[in-house]
Amino acid sequence: TLAVCDEVGFDKKRIMFEVTEAEKITDHQHLRNIFKEYKRHGFLTAIDDFGAGYSGLNLLAEWQPDVIKLDMNLIRDIHDNKTKQLIVKGIIGVCDGLGIQVVAEGIETVEELGVLVDLGVNLMQGYYFAKPLFEHLPEVPASCYQLTKH
Repeated sequence: TLAVCDEVGFDKKRIMFEVTEAEKITDHQHLRNIFKEYKRHGFLTAIDDFGAGYSGLNLLAEWQPDVIKLDMNLIRDIHDNKTKQLIVKGIIGVCDGLGIQVVAEGIETVEELGVLVDLGVNLMQGYYFAKPLFEHLPEVPASCYQLTKH
C-alpha cells in the first residue's frame, strides 16, 4: 500500500483503517502497535460501530483513533430517546477533548438528523442522505443543503 501510494502520488491521509468495536480483541498491544504504525505512515485510523461492542471507552483510552463511527443503534430514533441523546452528547464531548472526529452512521430520518446537528455532529451517513448506488449520484434531500444547529 505504501509503495503504491508513493508511486502514484496518492495522499495516504485519504486511506482509513478501521477496527470494529464489536470484534473481541485478544492482543491489545499488537493492535496498539498497528495503530501507531499506521499513524506514523500518515494513514487515518477509526473505530467503527462505536457503542455496539465490548469496550468502547477502553478503546479510546488505549488507541486514540482519528475517527469513531457511532453505531447506528445509538442513532436510531435518537430524537425520541433522551438516554441515547445523553450518551451521544457524552461521547462527542470526550472525542472533542481527544481531538477525535465523530461520524454518525445510519441516519434515516430528518428527526434523527436534527438531533445530531443540535448535538454538534457534522459528519453523518445513512439512507436519509442516499442509498448505495453503482455509478450514479443520488439526489440530495433539501434539508441537507444547510446543516446547522436549529
